[in-house]
Amino acid sequence: MTPTILFYIIIAILIINFIFDKILDFINAKHFGDVLPKEVADVYDKTEYIKSQNYKKINFRFNTITSTFSIILTLLFFFLDGFKIVDDYARNISDDNIVIALIFFGIIMLGSDILTTPFSYYKTFVIEDKFGFNKSTKKLFWIDKLKGWLMTIVIGGLILSLIVWFYEFARNLFWIYAWGLVALFTLFMNMFYSTLIVPLFNKQTPLKEGALKTEIEQFAKKVNFKLDNIFVIDGSKRSSKANAYFAGFGKTKRIVLYDTLINDLTTKEIVAVLAHEVGHYKRKHTIFNLIASILLTGLTLYILSLLISNPLLSEALGTQQSFHIGLIAFGILYSPISEITGLLMNIISRKFEYQADDFAKINYGATPLVSSLKKLSKNSLSNLTPHKAYVFMHYSHPTLRERIVNLMK
Repeated sequence: MTPTILFYIIIAILIINFIFDKILDFINAKHFGDVLPKEVADVYDKTEYIKSQNYKKINFRFNTITSTFSIILTLLFFFLDGFKIVDDYARNISDDNIVIALIFFGIIMLGSDILTTPFSYYKTFVIEDKFGFNKSTKKLFWIDKLKGWLMTIVIGGLILSLIVWFYEFARNLFWIYAWGLVALFTLFMNMFYSTLIVPLFNKQTPLKEGALKTEIEQFAKKVNFKLDNIFVIDGSKRSSKANAYFAGFGKTKRIVLYDTLINDLTTKEIVAVLAHEVGHYKRKHTIFNLIASILLTGLTLYILSLLISNPLLSEALGTQQSFHIGLIAFGILYSPISEITGLLMNIISRKFEYQADDFAKINYGATPLVSSLKKLSKNSLSNLTPHKAYVFMHYSHPTLRERIVNLMK
């Protein structure tokens, strides 16, 4: 195979992925106005349903514009030797491969972020604002952006530096060291994300004494779930959308409730949502997902190690052989496999959601969970009539209708 042929294979993958995604989006959009199934017919009244349709249509058009802009920009970068230009610039600054890789990815990521920031800004302050979701300020938007950049530079830069260093001294066996590094980082983030990263963006406070905390503690005791940490996060500073999540393991585990969730739902409904999250923990879904993620990362790194030293990868992008250029080419070539593993994980995830729902149903009751799911869908203007193909490809959760049918058996 010649570098030219490999180049056009990479281009073909990019274009096919884009076209496939746009076809799915279009098929899904054709069903925005479908009559609501009886199980979810009471989620919206007529006015609210029209509002939800408008929200979906505007987001569909906006996503079409942004993704088209992205693919055009990407293709131009490939055809105009963008990687070679950035790589040459990095090599003129340093001879050290780690520094070159950091400069290379730094320029590409910073350039990409600058070009896409206007879209993010419009999405937040125009679309989300129009439908009453945005609670963020322009100052907070830019502060979040700067914090995100700093985190990427510090954490991403450190991990990339270590991986390139592993490749420098271990060559094709680098994947073992890189796998160990990523596994440790994944485990660390699972345990301490809520205590170390979240506070950089949000304030978390212990849930105050009262009826809600009492109800949660009684439920935790009933299902033999040791719970010492219940926190409320100020999600309302950015959005009116509600959420709750479970984080950590062992002594670091905690349940985090968005203040919007507490405002939108009744005590029974909030505990039902938490019962679902506890169900994930009890059914070992969190452990499974962690192990699966680490194993898939190991598989990806192993396949990368078989190909990364092949100069064909870099030559296809018009540059001399290097780890960072090979990584770009490999990432695109590997994307079909990544798509398949993602589909499998979504299938498993949807199954896990049913199991967590069943746990909540058995231990707390179906009615409060059903009503909470309906309220959360209503308040976020969720799409209640997604196309089956779109659900299969993109949904990590069953649709609201499917969950209600399962809960009301």
